[in-house]
Amino acid sequence: MHTDDTITIYDVAREAGVSMATVSRVVNGNQNVRENTRQKVLEVIERLDYRPNAVARGLASKKTTTVGVVIPNISNAYFALLAKGIDDIAEMYNYNIVLASSDENEDKEVNVVNTLFAKQVDGIIFMGHRLTDKLRAEFSRARTPVVLAGTIDLEHQLPSVNIDYEKAVAEVVADLAKNHHKIAFVSGPLSDDLNGKVRLSGYQSALKAHGIDDTDQLIFEAGYRYEDGFDLAERVLASGATAAYVAEDELAVGLLNGLFAAGKSVPEDVEIITSNDSEIVKYTRPNLSSISQPIYDLGAVAMRMLTKIMDKETLEQKEIILNHGVTKRASTT
Repeated sequence: MHTDDTITIYDVAREAGVSMATVSRVVNGNQNVRENTRQKVLEVIERLDYRPNAVARGLASKKTTTVGVVIPNISNAYFALLAKGIDDIAEMYNYNIVLASSDENEDKEVNVVNTLFAKQVDGIIFMGHRLTDKLRAEFSRARTPVVLAGTIDLEHQLPSVNIDYEKAVAEVVADLAKNHHKIAFVSGPLSDDLNGKVRLSGYQSALKAHGIDDTDQLIFEAGYRYEDGFDLAERVLASGATAAYVAEDELAVGLLNGLFAAGKSVPEDVEIITSNDSEIVKYTRPNLSSISQPIYDLGAVAMRMLTKIMDKETLEQKEIILNHGVTKRASTT
């Protein structure tokens, strides 16, 4: 019907029976398009091989040598270091990265992913607290390869790089259980698989192994930010907890300062151990004990996996688990 060079947004609009504005919205990942209309436009784009990206259109290989990286919070030290690992390996393989923050918002997450697909990225590395059904649908519909970094997929559909979070939490909670019978579990939303299914399971199995009954009164669900942790301090104290495992470093720093604001001492009144060992755990007084994980390597290995998939190589392993440790500092005895 046309050669690739002459396909325009007008051709796509006419073929799909929609306006050019609608095609533009679909291409730019705008959500204000009915799902059936969006599918129709995407089908036409694929059939006509319309390339909205002029650079991509000019490349015979249809490669943009660009990788999209989606992170939940751009200011979080854990995700920043993960992104650094990705960027260094990307540079080594001559890929540029486009960094996009989802601001821990599920709708924005889908928008951001669609925008990256529209930019014709060759692959995506996704970091997020959980894989929603909407996201799964976007990932499975696209032909663009996706690798998860620091994000679990309980359905084992997508390649991923993580540590064994369940085992790590079980280890630190078992250690706390030697001296404490009331150990709080403090995390982001339990609807996020990593918290509600994986970490919680590690916490519960450690308590069970030490003959401690787990009770909902000691499970605290919050957001992921400093303020969320600070605001929880009074409730954690009211529960009678004398130790706390916290699932996110910013949350742990907030809890620590909230406890001090309530006139309590750490570790004398409440021991705290956190999860990611990002830089901020060393900025507090006392320094926070933490599960330690190779954050930079999580990003670097995920990017290396993605380069293999983009080069049509076979992955020896689809789900990579890196080693973790525990770093004891002054917030535990």
